[in-house]
Amino acid sequence: MKRLSIVVPCYNEEEAIPLYFAACAPQADALDVETEWWFVDDGSSDGTLEKLKALRQRDERVHYLSFSRNFGKEAAMYAGLEAAAGDYVAVMDVDLQDPPHLLGTMLAGVQGGAYDCVATRRVTRKGEPRLRSFFARAFYRLINRISKTEVVDGARDFRLMSRPMVDAILSLREVSRFSKGIFSWVGFRTQWLEYENIQRVAGETKWSFWKLLLYSLDGIIGFSTAPLGIASVMGIVFCLLAFVLILFFIIKTLIWGDPVAGFPAMICIILMLGGIQLFCIGILGQYLSKTYLETKHRPIYIAREKE
Repeated sequence: MKRLSIVVPCYNEEEAIPLYFAACAPQADALDVETEWWFVDDGSSDGTLEKLKALRQRDERVHYLSFSRNFGKEAAMYAGLEAAAGDYVAVMDVDLQDPPHLLGTMLAGVQGGAYDCVATRRVTRKGEPRLRSFFARAFYRLINRISKTEVVDGARDFRLMSRPMVDAILSLREVSRFSKGIFSWVGFRTQWLEYENIQRVAGETKWSFWKLLLYSLDGIIGFSTAPLGIASVMGIVFCLLAFVLILFFIIKTLIWGDPVAGFPAMICIILMLGGIQLFCIGILGQYLSKTYLETKHRPIYIAREKE
């Protein structure tokens, strides 16, 4: 019998773990495959690891991997995919925002051979702050305009994949990871399941607005070089503009004898150009910093315990 490995990243989720397993285990038992769970404790500071150890004692299908510190959800997903030995591998959140009852439909889609991956996307953002929803939609529109890698609006990390697709994802060992882009970049045939947004069953989200903003920047930098092109275009445009203005003031002075005046205007122009230069340098700095981190060849995560 083939095996399904379910990867579940956890960070300070001691309240949600028992509720998740109680809801997911019956759905997994109804599948025509053997099932194992790989819970990845991302350096939690609460009782998450103790809950996972207790769960392991009750059910031998449960495995856990604990990080030496918090490395982030992206590293936790990679660690889980690396540990999973199943013919099929699913990734889902522990807060039950990813409905377990979809596992049967997802597995059937991959088992049939028509798809290598069955992924999910939210069609609504009910319950989410409006400002956050606005910026999320704006991010998806932006990245799909400037990147050749399509990132589906509302896409979740909740998906079930075949072993060849998982192996392809594991072959990408970049430290600055943006899994939604990686899932799309590796290709393979993907079927999308849609569902409405579901609220967390327990605990609080670990994704603040600032963390989501930084995560979106990782996605843009990781899958598009358009910002570098924008910086170059801005440099060319303002060089041409400066040249035209110089000619204008020379001609104006020679013909009409009008001295160039306007100290406040000059200050504004200098500040504007200085700001644009710093903005372009900042873009270059972001790409350079990512390159610097990758050349260190540091591990994506460090495991402290594994069972």
